[in-house]
Amino acid sequence: MTERHLVVISAGLSDPSSTRLLADRLAQATVAELAARGVATTVENVELRDIAHDVMNMMLTGFAAGDLSAVLEKVTGADGIIAVTPLFTTTYSGLFKSFVDILDKDALVGMPVLLGATGGTPRHSLALEYSVRPLFTYLRADVATTSVFAATDDWAGAVDDVNPLPARIRRAGRELAEMVADREGSAAVDLYADAPTFEQLLGGA
Repeated sequence: MTERHLVVISAGLSDPSSTRLLADRLAQATVAELAARGVATTVENVELRDIAHDVMNMMLTGFAAGDLSAVLEKVTGADGIIAVTPLFTTTYSGLFKSFVDILDKDALVGMPVLLGATGGTPRHSLALEYSVRPLFTYLRADVATTSVFAATDDWAGAVDDVNPLPARIRRAGRELAEMVADREGSAAVDLYADAPTFEQLLGGA
């Protein structure tokens, strides 16, 4: 069976958080859609609150310390990313932006990315389109058409047929699954694979 690897980035500040809840729902929807296509999926969750100090230290020093180095490797080696942020003052959180800022400028080129956000009221829902999406478009990621915003009231009626949140989560998961399934699986790159042998360098002598 084909295998893919998803990394789920959550920038929620509380524990538990609605941001992590939305991230989990999006991951579940994506994994289910990939399974329907015969693709097995491993999922790794990254809670930015756990590495917040390391993120700030890298912004100041330029070096990844602590657990941050491993997190960056996971992100750049993923087959797809789900990125969810709470919205503060109508835009992404400072922690979320700081993490994106320390990524290598080419780290997400062509990477399938599904975006999500949480906020207190539906009035902030368009922030995903005018704020978060341009951020990842600038990094040349392959961003799914459907993004998912969840306001506080959306969770209270999440099983109600008139609530669009569950259907939107399923649609977004389906879109990301299609993008990830069509992408060649990630694999570790051997930096020395093309290095000539001593025999080749000496001309067979």
